[in-house]
Amino acid sequence: MKRVAALVAALALIGVTTWLVWPSDPEVRGQDQQITVVDGPADDQRVELDTTFFAPPDGGKAPAVLLAHGFGGSKQSMRDQAVRLAQQGYAVMTWSARGFGRSTGQIALNSPDYEVKDVKQLIDWLAKRPEVQLDAAGDPRVGIAGGSYGGAIALMTAAFDHRVDAIVPQITWSDLADALFPNAAAQPTGTAQPTGTAQPTGTGATAAQPGGTGTGTGGAATQAGAQGAGSAATSGVFKRMWAGIFFGQGVSLDATSLLGRREAAAGPLTEEQARCGRFLPEVCAIYQQVAKDGRATPEAVELLRESSPITVAGQIKAPTLLIQGQRDSLFPLGHADANARAIAAAGTPVSLAWFDGGHDGGNGEADWLFDQSAAWFAHYLKGEGAGQAAPPVSAFTVTRDGGRDPGTRQRIRLHPEAASYPGLAGTGTTTVALEGPEQNIVNPPGGAPASISTVPGIGGLLGGQNTGGGVSIDMPGQSATFESGPLTAPLQLTGSPSVKIRVTGAGEATLFAKLYDVADDTQLPTLPAGLVAPIRVTIPQGAGSAEATVSLPAVDHRFAVGHRLRLVVTTTDMGFATPAQPAAYRVALASPAVSVPTVGTLAAAPTGVAWWVWAMPLAAVVIAGIVLATGRTTTRSRVRVAGVTGGGSAQDDAVLVTAAAGSGADGGTADGGASGGGAADGGTADGGGHDGGRDGDGGRDGDGGRDGDGGRDGDAGRVAAGGRENSVSAHNGDGASPPSTGAEVPLEISGLTKAYRNGELAVNNLSFRVERGQVLGLLGPNGAGKTTTMRMMMGLIQPDAGEIRIFGEQVTPGAPVLSRLGSFVEGPGFLPHLSGRDNIQLYWAATGRPPADAHFDEALEIANLGKALERAVRTYSQGMRQRLAIAQAMLGLPDLLVLDEPTNGLDPPQIREMREVLKRYARDGRTVIVSSHMLAEVEQTCSHVVVMQRGRLVSAGPVSRLLGSAVTVANGHGPRLEDVFLDLIGDKQ
Repeated sequence: MKRVAALVAALALIGVTTWLVWPSDPEVRGQDQQITVVDGPADDQRVELDTTFFAPPDGGKAPAVLLAHGFGGSKQSMRDQAVRLAQQGYAVMTWSARGFGRSTGQIALNSPDYEVKDVKQLIDWLAKRPEVQLDAAGDPRVGIAGGSYGGAIALMTAAFDHRVDAIVPQITWSDLADALFPNAAAQPTGTAQPTGTAQPTGTGATAAQPGGTGTGTGGAATQAGAQGAGSAATSGVFKRMWAGIFFGQGVSLDATSLLGRREAAAGPLTEEQARCGRFLPEVCAIYQQVAKDGRATPEAVELLRESSPITVAGQIKAPTLLIQGQRDSLFPLGHADANARAIAAAGTPVSLAWFDGGHDGGNGEADWLFDQSAAWFAHYLKGEGAGQAAPPVSAFTVTRDGGRDPGTRQRIRLHPEAASYPGLAGTGTTTVALEGPEQNIVNPPGGAPASISTVPGIGGLLGGQNTGGGVSIDMPGQSATFESGPLTAPLQLTGSPSVKIRVTGAGEATLFAKLYDVADDTQLPTLPAGLVAPIRVTIPQGAGSAEATVSLPAVDHRFAVGHRLRLVVTTTDMGFATPAQPAAYRVALASPAVSVPTVGTLAAAPTGVAWWVWAMPLAAVVIAGIVLATGRTTTRSRVRVAGVTGGGSAQDDAVLVTAAAGSGADGGTADGGASGGGAADGGTADGGGHDGGRDGDGGRDGDGGRDGDGGRDGDAGRVAAGGRENSVSAHNGDGASPPSTGAEVPLEISGLTKAYRNGELAVNNLSFRVERGQVLGLLGPNGAGKTTTMRMMMGLIQPDAGEIRIFGEQVTPGAPVLSRLGSFVEGPGFLPHLSGRDNIQLYWAATGRPPADAHFDEALEIANLGKALERAVRTYSQGMRQRLAIAQAMLGLPDLLVLDEPTNGLDPPQIREMREVLKRYARDGRTVIVSSHMLAEVEQTCSHVVVMQRGRLVSAGPVSRLLGSAVTVANGHGPRLEDVFLDLIGDKQ
């Protein structure tokens, strides 16, 4: 005891000492002060800016960073980021822009005459600080970062003040006129409609050819492009709801800030401020006019364009990292695209990142965004990695959903990268055919009720989850729909799709186009990011109709196999102003296809793996290698599955099994999830493996389960190779192929009987058969005898009477015919640090069978995992892990595939994809048996069903025949399998 006490005391002393000497982040102190600036067109307005300066904590001279807040925020919004940057060795300043927080003055929308002049004077102030590193007299080494309103001031200041050395604008605009009056339609020259652009923001086309020298006002080509986009904005559709938020009381444009408390202003509101916030009177007056009419005036466009980076982007010389949100109906991805092209055309280094967030909510990825920004500043302000050819941040990065970490259950964000930015047209184009006739739609009087695409500012908080789309509703009579057939391969959309439509009617049609992801008829379609493309199509007088090319919103979205693309064109949208006058139009496809851009150069960046991820399984891998090298066999069991057989059978006569992680807790397990396994009649097969079972050597209390043969409470126990509530057999039903005979029958069970030790029958005189090409669903409540039947079918326990034949051969422990059976039981068990491909190759190696027999390519093609096979399994989503487990069960392309709850944990699109995988596998002449409690899914997936109750057969045959014989009707929509099932087992409520 004394030794133990001494050891504990020593460990405690070591821990305390380590805590005391461990380096901590340096303390950062902020210095608050009011800085007086002079601005205005005539430099005659004095404004007091409320600022905080954070000196670098380690002393000495350091580069400076200005952090600009978003609309409705203040310097307090940026304090946490300022402290973190200061701890990294920067001098940092935050400030409340004029008209916000405790600063005086009025909001001028980042005008060069007001806010830009203010920031230039803050840079002057930094140049005089002894803590700030200088490039020359009066020229500090300085960067600017900010989001939304703050992002725009970073761009505008960098254009007018070349002392700025690097900028990181986030979720901001390129053309404020286009942001509030967008038009995504391009009509042929000669119509009354201005030419506009084929980009969703209305600025992408002009930005693609900015030209100019970057001197003066940004180059002639930039000015010309700006004027063209300005003309298009006068015909754009007024983004009414966002404009109301923008021009209100200076409220925040960030969803989380909208729900929080704002900093109090410097004083009480005046009458003018109460009417239109703290805006300049001319700004307020213009907004009042356009809000009343719902149309942009030339004066409004001119004012908004003065505050738009696109007009001066050719002047920006500071290396620029543009970070734009994928969930942003205010400033969508097209705005970053326009800025990037215009800045890059002047020879300035530019990188883009599309992240999971935006003005409509989302994860936000605060830490990742900070790391990206810090890397950018470290390179261009501190000179870190100056000799490297590669930029500090990849030219193009996209955030994608990587599922959940299997250990922490936290959502994983993947960041595939590309060495060059491809633009919204992508590196390639996939054309998807659309079908649908010409359709009549109407604009209702007053534009109400209106369709819903997203709720500005909080769409992502209303149920969008991964897609950020929230709730989308298209009003009947106002919508024309065109749809593709089911996709035969996954489609990764990255960029702005385009489609050509024809509108018949008179005058000017205000319409809204959107592209849905449709899983099936039982699920609501998904509108990626909740984004819609507003369009105005002018029909020339006497023409009767007009065509327009519509650039749909730029998104990054994956359409799964079997999903359909649905184009919807509506006359109303809640977020926009629409004509009050009723009107009718006919909408048709001018070209029967949608062009979908793809980016083949995006690849997932390598990610580090925590030491424990690989260190903990290392010992198990070494032991497994020793076992395989020495050819160790078990002597306690007659059967050894996963590639090593018992009873004198050849190695190739193995049962392919995927064991559930931890499945041995309620029944025997063998070699965990790595190689599957089981025990016959209470035997064991090498303990727990890396996902092993409880009690090491297999069965507990009898024949491999708890309380007798079938496990706990009847036959709901789990076994490594049997699974929970699995099944066998079905009759050949009406309308099917002629019954097979002898060796052609995948599974035939005759008079099967098995009793518990107390004499109760778990399986009672069971007789069924399954034919080739069938997908059979085994149904039954807990305790119906399905698991016991499954275990006998796999040779894990012996029947008391009757027999099971697989392809004409009787099943016994270690029977050679079991090599033609593959199984996936409950949850997949994989080594998380290995890739998907490495996992299944290791699994197959454990069977001892030749690699050529695995048919890896065929199995993986059926599972449709694509490039995800090369990633670590720890980055997989639940659906990807399920598909990998199915692929593992399909190795060797077994003629009989048995799956327990294959859609467990999958979201609706993944369930649809899994359904198609199983149907496709059976169509190739094989047989699939599925055990599931999801009766609606069984109804859609399975061609045949078997229903068991208390060990006996209740019904078997085709699903169609079972539904046709139903005597109940569900809610007036015809019989459902659920109702038929409940009737059969006598549990109808």
